[in-house]
Amino acid sequence: MTFWDHLDVLRALLLRCLAVTLVCAAVAFCFRDEIFAVVLAPQHSDFFTYRLFAALGASVPDFHVSLINTALAQQFIVHMQVSMAIGVAVASPWWVFELIRFVLPALYSHERRAALPAFAAGYLMFIVGIAVSYFILFPLTFRFLGTYQVSADVPNCITLSSYISTLCSLSLAMGLVFELPVVCWILGRLGVLHASMLRSVRRQALVVILIAAAIITPTGDAFTLLIVSLPVWLLYETSILLLPEK
Repeated sequence: MTFWDHLDVLRALLLRCLAVTLVCAAVAFCFRDEIFAVVLAPQHSDFFTYRLFAALGASVPDFHVSLINTALAQQFIVHMQVSMAIGVAVASPWWVFELIRFVLPALYSHERRAALPAFAAGYLMFIVGIAVSYFILFPLTFRFLGTYQVSADVPNCITLSSYISTLCSLSLAMGLVFELPVVCWILGRLGVLHASMLRSVRRQALVVILIAAAIITPTGDAFTLLIVSLPVWLLYETSILLLPEK
């Protein structure tokens, strides 16, 4: 195939992926009540994560943060944004399938054997990262920032758009962070990274992880800091195990 033939194939691939994404987003748009019941659940103190931490002995006082809307069309826009985000998440396996089908013919047999697990592991780890964000990182962050007050005379009025943007940004960030073992494994296969390199900076990496966790979830207690930093530290140690020795 010529270069332009490959572009035609790529264009058809992107159009198919876009069509599948739009269909999934349209279906998600029709299930507004069910979807926003899940999306808005962390604003209540009876959310699963808070009840779990309370069962483990952590102090989780009752709270409720009301969300407000300040623009005429903002709720409809947020509904569209959330539906599109869910459409992308649901259609992402199809995107991965199409990408694998497009790339595999250009790879050697040994590269194909490495590419398939990398694609699958990358997608799985991204979903796990989003789940960790929704069940751990975002609830703890929202509970602290949503109830924090410099004075009782200054009540918090959290907008719906702020809530959604924070949830989406944290979910995307954690999804990308959870790609760390996959990226390290690929770099190891290419000979760029070795286990000894990560072992040599293990202490520095732990300090960076703790500082980042303290900044992201500034709740002030060691339990929350441990809950947030532990998954990232486990990802770092897993990356070391996946890398070859020099």
